[in-house]
Amino acid sequence: FCTPCLQECLKLKKPVCGVCRSTLSPGSRALDLEKQIEMTETTCNGCNKKMFLSKMRSHAASCSKYQNYIMEGVKAVTKEPLHNTRNFPNRFTFPCPYCSEKNFDQEGLVEHCKTFHSMDAKQVVCPICASMPWGDPNYRSANFMEHLQRRHRFSYDTFVVGDYDADEDDMMAQVLMRSLRDK
Repeated sequence: FCTPCLQECLKLKKPVCGVCRSTLSPGSRALDLEKQIEMTETTCNGCNKKMFLSKMRSHAASCSKYQNYIMEGVKAVTKEPLHNTRNFPNRFTFPCPYCSEKNFDQEGLVEHCKTFHSMDAKQVVCPICASMPWGDPNYRSANFMEHLQRRHRFSYDTFVVGDYDADEDDMMAQVLMRSLRDK
């Protein structure tokens, strides 16, 4: 996982598993997984040195060939911006559609609405969805609270590969190309 993905999953309020999004219990260790990491051998993609997975992180930090390998991958999937950045909609902070309080991140908006507007039946436009390229800024959700619980339990940033305006086929092609390079 990349650092932003892990940070999103390990927020202090309610840390979740990066794979299944289930709540993590403090103090419980996956001893079987630790043992598997200690016993599984791998090869550095930079220098081709063999080692156990448990040693890979410290090796990668000091292996200049591995760091070059990573930078080549980043360059391969990074595109020049297609638009002036001032024209991009704000996808990081949102107003409450009920009381117009501003500057909530996605998690903050969900918590605010659960706390202050859980009984409000007024049909409103979801500001998170409206900010997305596929979002309809005029669509009013019949049950906004249920919509928040189902659609916004995680941040889209966690799953979107770089460019919100890229279509799904382009993103899948980028992921597949990167996975082929990783083998």
